[in-house]
Amino acid sequence: MENKKSQDALNRLVGPLMALVVGSALLISCASPGFGPVGGLFTSTKIGLYGKSTDGTKTGKSCAQAYLGMVAVGDASAEEAMADGGITDVHTMNLELFSILGIFTESCTVVRGE
Repeated sequence: MENKKSQDALNRLVGPLMALVVGSALLISCASPGFGPVGGLFTSTKIGLYGKSTDGTKTGKSCAQAYLGMVAVGDASAEEAMADGGITDVHTMNLELFSILGIFTESCTVVRGE
């Protein structure tokens, strides 16, 4: 009788636990940066996109954010990053990606130049 009660309790937990695992796996990818290596729990990467020299004295940055994969805002364009740094000649361009649990994601374009 005791064994039957334990088995019933376990059976009642399996369904919600599986739903939690599957739901979490789906949500993790909802707000992923979508470029380069992506960690399911945490992502913090920097990816080089362009470079002709590393001696630029000015830096500009532009970012866009996503929340739960449902709302995305911002301007992470190279043009916005250039304007932010007052840059007319780009020497390097990098993409910085940050994500926590797929709940919050930020993608930033960082340019250096003159």
